[in-house]
Amino acid sequence: MAAKAGDNPDSLMTLATVFCLRNLRKTMCYQGFRNKLCLRSDIFLPSEICDKLVNIYMDLVLTDSNFEPEESFFQLFSDPRSTRLTRVQLREDFVRDRDLEAIRKQDLIELHLTYCNSLSSRSLKTLTCFRETLVSLCLFGCSHIFYRKGGAPLACNEDSEDEDEESPASRQALETDFSFQGFNRLRLLNLGGLPDEVDAETLLKPLKSLTSLDLSNVQLLGTAFLTQWKDRLASLVLYNVDLSEELVSTVVELVNLRHLDISRETRRASKFKMTRKILTAIVQRLVNLVSLDISGHIMLDNCTVPHFEEAMGRPSIEPCKSSIYPFQDLKRPLQFLGLYDTTLCNVTHIPAYKVTGSKNEDQVLNAIEAYTEFRPELAHRAINQLFDIARIQHCSQLLRALQLVIAALKCHKYDKSIQVTGSAALFYLTNTEYRSDQSVRLRREVIQVVLNGMEQYQEVTVQRNCCLTLCNFSIPEELEFQYSRVNQLLLKILEPARQDESIQRIAVHLCNALVCQVDNHHKEAVGKMGFVKTMLNLIQKKLQDRMCDQVMEFSWSALWNITDETPDNCQMFLNCRGMSLFLECLQEFPDKQELHRNMLGLLGNVAEVKALRPQLLTPQFITVFSNLLDSKADGIEVSYNACGVLSHIMFDGPEAWMMEEPRRDTVMEKMWDAIQSWDVSSRRNINYRSFEPILRLLPQSISPVSQHWATWALFNLVSVYPNKYCPLLIKEGGMHLLEKVLELESSQPETKDMAHVCCWCGVTDCCLPRSCIIHYPTSELCPCT
Repeated sequence: MAAKAGDNPDSLMTLATVFCLRNLRKTMCYQGFRNKLCLRSDIFLPSEICDKLVNIYMDLVLTDSNFEPEESFFQLFSDPRSTRLTRVQLREDFVRDRDLEAIRKQDLIELHLTYCNSLSSRSLKTLTCFRETLVSLCLFGCSHIFYRKGGAPLACNEDSEDEDEESPASRQALETDFSFQGFNRLRLLNLGGLPDEVDAETLLKPLKSLTSLDLSNVQLLGTAFLTQWKDRLASLVLYNVDLSEELVSTVVELVNLRHLDISRETRRASKFKMTRKILTAIVQRLVNLVSLDISGHIMLDNCTVPHFEEAMGRPSIEPCKSSIYPFQDLKRPLQFLGLYDTTLCNVTHIPAYKVTGSKNEDQVLNAIEAYTEFRPELAHRAINQLFDIARIQHCSQLLRALQLVIAALKCHKYDKSIQVTGSAALFYLTNTEYRSDQSVRLRREVIQVVLNGMEQYQEVTVQRNCCLTLCNFSIPEELEFQYSRVNQLLLKILEPARQDESIQRIAVHLCNALVCQVDNHHKEAVGKMGFVKTMLNLIQKKLQDRMCDQVMEFSWSALWNITDETPDNCQMFLNCRGMSLFLECLQEFPDKQELHRNMLGLLGNVAEVKALRPQLLTPQFITVFSNLLDSKADGIEVSYNACGVLSHIMFDGPEAWMMEEPRRDTVMEKMWDAIQSWDVSSRRNINYRSFEPILRLLPQSISPVSQHWATWALFNLVSVYPNKYCPLLIKEGGMHLLEKVLELESSQPETKDMAHVCCWCGVTDCCLPRSCIIHYPTSELCPCT
């Protein structure tokens, strides 16, 4: 069978690395002084392993809520004699000054720090420790790294105290002592988001050998300094830098550029207009260009050929046929061309293999791919356009679309706009239309990022999108690998007394589905999380509002499911005023059949627990159960469940019946009458995982009516649903117990007749059709006996 999209397994290296990180004390480390994590003395790790350990550790910290960060993790790499780091990528506020200081003795070749806003000027000092080896450095979004904490001087002290680890708000003085002097091997530098107070020209002056420079969102006081690299610079990014004719004139002198990015976030904020003359100059002067991004610029109309001319022929990437005049001078098609938020993306003939824009799905996906890491504001807009494509049209590149949205949600876990649009897109990308094309692995990745969003944001839109997306999965099967986590998140959503109505309805539906058809240990675990109390609180709130809606019915249904063969949860129900709420609901909503069925089903579970039955044996409760025997609500279900509750109570014998009214005999008579009134061929709105609670009522003479109810239940199920319930009856020893019913003198004739039929239904080679057995339950009919 062919593998589904996204089903490629992780490498053995990745799997082993994740295992070690989750079990550090059992694999590489031991607990040292003051619980400090220490590397075992007999271990030496080469750079390939160390780099992988640090980078995957970072991913786990940021994307896996079940992963516990280690306070002293980076200290494991403090000694280059036992560990070797060369390429490290760190993200977000999680990274501290002390983490970089811990690895300052390593000969780093690449160090990428992205949005690490907890770093202060202490880390600038640490950077100088890498100056002789560093080839690639990224400080994108690390604007606080150029400020001292609390006005402290620039320092790199091995014994730095934790008191220096203050919040970013405590930073005061700009650090002026730092210089890139001595970083002679540095070739690639990203200073995106450099503070306006820092003079980029002065800072960059010592770097003579740069080949790649990113100055995104940097305010440039002058432009001439860029020409110091005119014979070397191959890549220049000036995203959101205010363009001028002077800057463009400088840029076109950098004749060895292969990648140029002069894009903007949006056209609205720009006074600069991209004329045909400027674009022509860029193409003609920068003959080595293979990648160009001019997204977000106002394009003058004279840049494109007339409409009737550009609409001729099939779309082509040949420069000579370009719909954009300046690009007709290209010697070959560009590998990449950024036209996002420009009018140029809508033309027919674009001489580039990969184009960003909003004209079609391919351009939108290219935009998400190109802008996710460093431009979440653009990725957000592109994901929103993908959402419209998936919602209104059809996504033809499903695997790529899902992987890009997942990557964006992981990369920007703390960006609310990305989380809102990404979770909305996932809802449409995982629905029934696309489901058959998705692998288990890919769908699990979706679940992980959805749960990350639910954890991070309590905001209504994110919560609703995430809950709706989870509804696209088979529950509980596909969510079982995150069972406890998803239940905790849903219960947290349902905690507020006045939650958004739509979210509440979806969350309760999910809770109900999650506790249906799962093992008892799952139910017990969820019960300990507060599931029973949360559902009863919702019911209490609906009672106060005098409203019986889906939330009310789902809450009782969820309680019915979670108490099934789970005594601890049944006890919780009683302890949390469950019976009082049951009576109040009956009184407030006397005509709600679905509600009555769910409540009586739940009480049937409570009645199955011998230790809890005395709490049901009160005049008030017995009278209510007895009256419900006459109910015709939901077919026979309410009457059937009420009789089930009473059957378990009667099973404890007359000595347990400690009240004068109602009389035990009177209630038993009503039970007999109710059972006789039921249609034995009724199709049921019920699902049994086990017959054990019913079977225990069979071989006894203390309560013939309980025996009769149990036999009727089995008779109905095995005759109406033979393929499902006959195997279960045989598996759980029901045949032997039914034979004992036939042997007991106390068993009523009607009970024995049904027991006979149940036995026949369990005989696989019986020649009679099932329908005959149902309508003619006498032994003479079957020649096999």
